Amino acid sequence: MVEAEPQNQLNNAVTVMLVEDHHITRLGLRFALSQVDDIAIIAEAEDGKAAVALALRKKPAVILMDIDLPGISGIDAAIAIKATCPTTKIIMVTSHSNDEDVLAALAANCDGYCLKGADAGQLVTAIRAVNSGGIWLDPGIAKRVIRAFVDQKPPTPAATNDCSLSERELEVLTLVVEGLSNNEIAQRLTLSTETVKTHMRHLMEKLAVSDRTQAAVKALRSGLV
Repeated sequence: MVEAEPQNQLNNAVTVMLVEDHHITRLGLRFALSQVDDIAIIAEAEDGKAAVALALRKKPAVILMDIDLPGISGIDAAIAIKATCPTTKIIMVTSHSNDEDVLAALAANCDGYCLKGADAGQLVTAIRAVNSGGIWLDPGIAKRVIRAFVDQKPPTPAATNDCSLSERELEVLTLVVEGLSNNEIAQRLTLSTETVKTHMRHLMEKLAVSDRTQAAVKALRSGLV
């Protein structure tokens, strides 16, 4: 367990905690993120139990955490951390790309899922996205995971449309969840691609998300589709 002073003194720096049992991997993450002006590494942990205790004490804005940790898993650590620090955002950074682990992370209310091997730019994008309230999934697994989420989601009564989405916007959102592109949605609904883009812009504004993956996950979590 390491408690570090922020490497960045900017008042608006995103405070980050690293949870990774492989020293070299953790060192690489620390070095890559130390080059970014608006990110500050404030703590590091080598196992899940230490991560839970350290998160409560340091209250980082974002935690980057591996799934395979000594003691308790990253998933179990995430559940414990969210119970005591609900505003802390958690991104799983792992080599696991199977649907089961990704869905388990989402079920544990993790805010992002990034595959090891992603470049530093993607990781920084993920940190900024979840810190701003978004959800971030590695582009390599996003579409497949959304499809799996749809397949595994049990039938439930339709949720109240608190976002005031129009009937057409709900139709577009349903097709986004199915993994269709704007062009495919346009063909399915007999609309122009520009019209679909307009509907996408409006529904993302109403859902308070910044991309189609976040829109799909939010729709599934809230039961809109």
